[in-house]
Amino acid sequence: MIAIGNAPCSWGVEFADDPRNPPWTRVLEQCAQAGYGGIELGPIGYMPEDPARVGEALARYELTLIGGVVYRPFHDPSRWDEVREAAARTCRALQSHGAGHLVLIDSIAPQRASTAGRPGEAPQMKAGEWREFVGRIEQIATMGMETYGLSVSVHPHAGGYLEFLPEVERLLEDVDANLVGLCVDTGHCRYAGFDPVQFMYRHSGRLRYVHFKDLDADVWNHVVRNRIGFYDACAQGVFCRLGEGETDFPAVRQVLLDTGFDGWCTVEQDCDPEGANSPVDDATANLEYLRSIGFE
Repeated sequence: MIAIGNAPCSWGVEFADDPRNPPWTRVLEQCAQAGYGGIELGPIGYMPEDPARVGEALARYELTLIGGVVYRPFHDPSRWDEVREAAARTCRALQSHGAGHLVLIDSIAPQRASTAGRPGEAPQMKAGEWREFVGRIEQIATMGMETYGLSVSVHPHAGGYLEFLPEVERLLEDVDANLVGLCVDTGHCRYAGFDPVQFMYRHSGRLRYVHFKDLDADVWNHVVRNRIGFYDACAQGVFCRLGEGETDFPAVRQVLLDTGFDGWCTVEQDCDPEGANSPVDDATANLEYLRSIGFE
């Protein structure tokens, strides 16, 4: 069974301390209003870390907590304590609500910010730096799986050191498949220049979780050509409503069916929290589109 959820980033929530963030209870209310049965945690600290408060709200809106993301600088050894603390807090929050998915994302690196979407220009790690980078991912994955019983996956992301296809393939080769699975984000695959459908077929054995995101090719061409930062690209609408961009969602559905995928797929339409669009309208339209092509 494929279940469809949504995430706070569809309401513009990228960082817990952004003063522009909408109230977390509004996000839960509007997620349920739009017709979803599940939601992600969002950045740790956005929702309260008191399980009773969040649990009451989830029950009120009949939402399942699907999982959470550790979006932190795995590439930066000087910030390792920050990564570990955020990961541990995220794991505790997920475990307290019976959520299943821990997603690890290397956050945007200053050295790679301007080369997002430009594989031929992006600086690369040296061999020793790469081994340490992989080791940090493995340490958090081990904690998530062994201590908290979570399913752990990596998520390629624009502007980080795990963005382009050769980097992702290299990481999957270097880490134990039983420890680290794959969260495919259809929009970030497109941002990096590779086809999510082919990628999902090739790595179906490691596919644990999916983020549904669509890419506006005209906006993408503009932001990549002009080296516009990722968050500014989001504000300019690089991620559009599902079905209006480059992603072939009927083909995405087919690969999930063909490979026997069973679990959650989460809609993410990253946006500016003060943007002109209404997040609840976008969330509603995205679910209506998915239902129109055969998702329940």
